[in-house]
Amino acid sequence: MQEKYIKTYSNILARDMEYIIYGTGGKVCFVFPEQNGRFHDFKDFGMVDVVQPWIDCGKIKLICLDSIDQETWSNKNGNPKERIQLQEKWFHYVIDEIVPLYASDKNKAMVTGCSMGGIHAGIFFFRRPDLFDVVLSLSALYNAQFFFDNYFDNLVYDNSPVHFLKNMADNHPYMDLYRKSKIIACVGQGAWEEDLLSGTRELDTILSMKNIPHWFDYWGYDVSHDWFWWKKQLEYFLRQIFV
Repeated sequence: MQEKYIKTYSNILARDMEYIIYGTGGKVCFVFPEQNGRFHDFKDFGMVDVVQPWIDCGKIKLICLDSIDQETWSNKNGNPKERIQLQEKWFHYVIDEIVPLYASDKNKAMVTGCSMGGIHAGIFFFRRPDLFDVVLSLSALYNAQFFFDNYFDNLVYDNSPVHFLKNMADNHPYMDLYRKSKIIACVGQGAWEEDLLSGTRELDTILSMKNIPHWFDYWGYDVSHDWFWWKKQLEYFLRQIFV
């Protein structure tokens, strides 16, 4: 399995950013790390090993990105306006500086992640279904107010799928793109999954109301918020996506 480490300067963020690519061909899959995690965590916690059979046969190419969650979503003591403005810059770093190198509207990519990584995956997919046509989100929620409490401006709204999807017009061009995509989410019902479980159900309800096909899978009461389960879930759903 080919592994390529890349470090480049982001003009949008005005700093160096890092990521790793695994594989050389197949569908491009952007991976977002767990909360406050790093680009190498997907490998360190055994997730790349799970994907390796699909990488080796040329069906998928992983691009594991870095985040700045500690300065944005997790920085509860910071200025909320500055936090969400920085989050938006990171969003555009990915969309404007990284994605065009590997995907386009004619060669759409997949997004995935666990926990906060699943939140990011949901945000990127629902904001840009013109660039992504598969989302696999594990143990996530989709309401930005969970992180910003009483602060709510236009940028928080733009990063809160349950809010903008609820208000999206039925004739919006994204609706057709959503319906042509694979939208998959999974959450356990065990330890540390309570908020993610209710958050997943919230989005499940909205997508159903909008008649957007999706597969939301609710695993058992023994399924906790942990890499052990995310590895099992990732393998299970990859087998369904890449049949």
